[in-house]
Amino acid sequence: MNGDIKVAVIGTGFGQKVHIPGFQIHHRTKVQGVYHRDAAKAQAVADEFNIPQAYSSLEELFKSPDIDAVSIATPPFLHAEMAQQAIAAGKHLLLEKPMTLNVSEAKTLYHLAQDKGIVAAMDFEYRGVPTWMRLAELLEAGYVGQKRLIKIDWLMSSRANPQRDWNWYAQKDKGGGALGALGSHTFDYIAWLFGPVQRLFAQVTTAIAERPDPNEGGILKPVDADDTALLTLELADGTPCQVSISSVTYAGRGHWLEVYGDAGTLILGSHNQKDYVHGFKLLGSQGGKPPLELDIPENLTFPRSYPDGRLAPFLRTIDRWVQGIDSGVAIAPSFREGVYSQLLMDLTHESSQHQGWVNVPHLDDVLR
Repeated sequence: MNGDIKVAVIGTGFGQKVHIPGFQIHHRTKVQGVYHRDAAKAQAVADEFNIPQAYSSLEELFKSPDIDAVSIATPPFLHAEMAQQAIAAGKHLLLEKPMTLNVSEAKTLYHLAQDKGIVAAMDFEYRGVPTWMRLAELLEAGYVGQKRLIKIDWLMSSRANPQRDWNWYAQKDKGGGALGALGSHTFDYIAWLFGPVQRLFAQVTTAIAERPDPNEGGILKPVDADDTALLTLELADGTPCQVSISSVTYAGRGHWLEVYGDAGTLILGSHNQKDYVHGFKLLGSQGGKPPLELDIPENLTFPRSYPDGRLAPFLRTIDRWVQGIDSGVAIAPSFREGVYSQLLMDLTHESSQHQGWVNVPHLDDVLR
C-alpha cells in the first residue's frame, strides 16, 4: 500500500490518549474515523481531534471504503469480537494488549488474519523504548555471559487505594487485573529478550476484594480480578526467572529488570509511578565492579519525546505495522507474539489454581 493509510480508532480511553495522537503524528497514517457506542461521545472526540468521521455503528465503520485499517483500544473482553469483524472486513489491524481473554480466542484471531492476508500488530511498546532496545543489543553481544538469574519486579501503586472505582478492570471475565495489564507486556519482553519459557509456577492473588461502584451510589462490588502475581519461570535454556507483579503496592519500587550472568550484570529500571515509559535507566557491571549507568546510542534514541511517555514508543509500533502493511508481512510484535503472551497468562492462572508447575508448549505446537 502506498500513500496514507486511513485508520479508524475504536476506543476513546487509551485510544484518545495515545492512539489518536500517534496516528495523527505519524507521516503515513491518517485518522479517518473514531468509534464510540455513544454517538454524541464519538462526535465529541471527532470534533476535538478534527477527525472526519464519527461512528457509533461498528457495522458502518467496517463497511466504509474510507477506512483501510483499524486500531482497537477497548477493554480486553471486546477484543475478540471486534477484531474478528475487522479481519472479516479486510481491514489491517493494530490491537491493544492483552490480545484476548484466553489463548483459544487469540489463536482464532491469528489464523483468521493469516487466512485473510491481514497484517496484524500488537502494541507491545517496550520493544520500542531506547533503554530496552540497548539492553537487547547488549544481551545479544554477550555482555552478561552465561545467564544465571533473571529478576523482574513491576510493583505499582496505581490501584493501591481501595476506594478506586470498581469497573471492568476489577472483573476477571472482562480481562481485568494486573496480569493482563502488566503481565502481558512482561511475557512479551521475556520472549523477546530471553527466548521461550519451558515451565512456570505461579501464585495469583487479589488483595483488595471490594471496590465502590460509582454507577450505583458507591455500593461495594466484589473484585475477582488479580492485583498481584508472583511467578518462577524456567526458560528453555534453563535460566531461572523470578517475576513479581502488583498494582497495589504503595510506594512500590516501580519497574525493574535485572540480568545476572557469569561475566556481568545488567539492570534496567524506573521508579516512575506516573508514566511507565519515561524514567528508565540502564546500568551495567562487568568483572564484579559497581554498576554504572550506560549510555544509549543516538541511533536508538527517540527523535522526539512527548509529555506522555507512551506516545514515542507507540509511534515505533506504528512504524513496524506500516512496514508490514507495505510488504504484506506482519513484523513483530504481531499476533504471533500476542498468542504467546496470552498462552503464558493462561498457564499462569492454571498454575495458580492447581498450585503446581505447568509445562509451556512450543508456540508452533499451540498454533497448529
